[in-house]
Amino acid sequence: MDPFICYMILMIVEIFSFFCMFYTCMLISATQEVAETSWIESDFVEIGSICGVHGLQGEVRVKGSTDFPELRFSMPGRRWLKQRVSGRQMLQEVELVEGRGHPGQKGWIVKFGDVDTVEQAQQLIGSTMLITEDSRPELEEGEFYTRDLVGMRVILKESGKPVGTVVNIFDSGASDLLQVRLNSTAEMPDGVGMEKSGISASDPLVWVPFVEAIVPNVDISKREMLITPPKGLLELNLRSDERSKKERRQLEWKERKKYQKRLIAAKKKLCEMEQQHVFHGFRFGEKAQGSLLADQILSVNSKLLQLVLQNTEIPSKRWNISEFIMSNLTEQVKTTFNISAGCLTAGSGGMLNASSRLQQKSQLLTSEGKVAIVLVVDAGKDLESESDANLLLSERTERLLSELLSDNERLVKVEDRKSVPLILVSSAHAIGSLQSSFTKNDHFAFDSKKVWFLEEEKLPVISSIDEPNKQKILMKSPWEVLQTPIGSGGVISLLSAHDIMENLGEEGVEYIEVLGVGKKHGGGQTLLGLVNSHEAHVGIQISKDADDFEEDLHMVFSMTFMQQLTKQLGKLHFEAIAKPNPHVEKVDKEWVDVNPSSPNSYEFRSSILSSLKACPSDKVCLMEVTE
Repeated sequence: MDPFICYMILMIVEIFSFFCMFYTCMLISATQEVAETSWIESDFVEIGSICGVHGLQGEVRVKGSTDFPELRFSMPGRRWLKQRVSGRQMLQEVELVEGRGHPGQKGWIVKFGDVDTVEQAQQLIGSTMLITEDSRPELEEGEFYTRDLVGMRVILKESGKPVGTVVNIFDSGASDLLQVRLNSTAEMPDGVGMEKSGISASDPLVWVPFVEAIVPNVDISKREMLITPPKGLLELNLRSDERSKKERRQLEWKERKKYQKRLIAAKKKLCEMEQQHVFHGFRFGEKAQGSLLADQILSVNSKLLQLVLQNTEIPSKRWNISEFIMSNLTEQVKTTFNISAGCLTAGSGGMLNASSRLQQKSQLLTSEGKVAIVLVVDAGKDLESESDANLLLSERTERLLSELLSDNERLVKVEDRKSVPLILVSSAHAIGSLQSSFTKNDHFAFDSKKVWFLEEEKLPVISSIDEPNKQKILMKSPWEVLQTPIGSGGVISLLSAHDIMENLGEEGVEYIEVLGVGKKHGGGQTLLGLVNSHEAHVGIQISKDADDFEEDLHMVFSMTFMQQLTKQLGKLHFEAIAKPNPHVEKVDKEWVDVNPSSPNSYEFRSSILSSLKACPSDKVCLMEVTE
């Protein structure tokens, strides 16, 4: 055989052997990498990621993803860093020396052993911080790790039908939000269904608040949770029309443009009030925080704030509601009506006859759709935390609300409710639970199309600077404005801001009845009839044994007078209350926590009762309920 041919054959064999060895090594390498990755995922838990360098001493910034940030980022001890190097997952054991919170960035600054320079710290950017699975603390009953909820099946409690699967969880501040990918065959509570079967990445995602009222049951062992969503919650992301993708994009673009215009107008208003410091948060944090700040700016009622600052004496004398009622009001009002609590529902003699005639007039107005009801839930209540707000609604307020809505004597009769518009005013934390309660109870016989749920009116807390007209809006965080409820007086502002007055006018409403959820006595029908009989603008029911006027609130306004009030908000009385409020400030490019030991700010309050100052005394009816 020719030597050259022999040489070529040998070369081909060598090359073939080399490729066989290379392919075998690649298989082994891939197998090792998969095994290594699987071992990491099963034995370790992610607690955060390194997103940047801080200072010049090798410190790094960490964005946490743990339920125990203090324990994980400030307590010294062993941690692990997961990095991808040359396409392979690498695990590195490190020693956490110290750590501290970084409020300006809502993250943590940590120091690892043997990492002393900026260059060393930069090599760690993008790494994932881990702890071992067995180091997780035991939880109390009813508590869950975020990681354990992901992948759970979501089932409608009422029907037992599967809805979807939890794919992610986000901390919204008030409560966690579950991101649920809907099943393609899931049938929504309103009957809407989808044709495909199973779950795919193209299936729609919806947000479900992780609160007890909506997610009452979680079974870790079965990997499933039962939900009682308010009407419409699961349908938010479903397409309800056949518009093309191009048309939907055009609509989304128009909505973004509209949003931007509103944001520009709101920022301009704050600039006119010399509150540019509110915008500092846009230069910090990530896109989500920037979006949060934009929403917060839009939530500020700048027009009302400017009006209050112009018309309110700071500091102002505390307005005593009881003193105003018992002295000024009882002396000036020409039409008064004294009635015992027993006569509101049963009694005898002339008082019963008078009350019965008034109730007949009232029932006629109600049945004709000429009366709207505003129900104020927890207006002006000071709560220690957002979790307290949820607790308050689920226990005390829900009980009072159910009692009120189930009582024909204290509220409109069931047979007349379909014709009565109902507006509920509550804290933002309580609205979801309220909607859920109404859905469960078939809207308590009210027409669902005539029921509004409104978040109570708030105003920013301002600094107590001695220099006039230089008060600054305080920030709860770089991306959150510190705001507090203003009380029942905010009802008038809300009615003017949501086009509700126009809707009520089109419905033919002539009277608006405003009630507190804790209203003790009946008499709704009697007070309304009294106002109508005397052609009054305002009627107010008071009781000497009432502990809290705001909670036992009961007033009736003529539609004409309420329209005047919504256009003249300056007629309302506001008081500035000095209080200590923790907040954050930007000092030399760093965000600093301020924790005052004495009053450092003013909160604004207004009672709807102050609207009586804008009404002639001969147009006010006073009904006093005695025992």
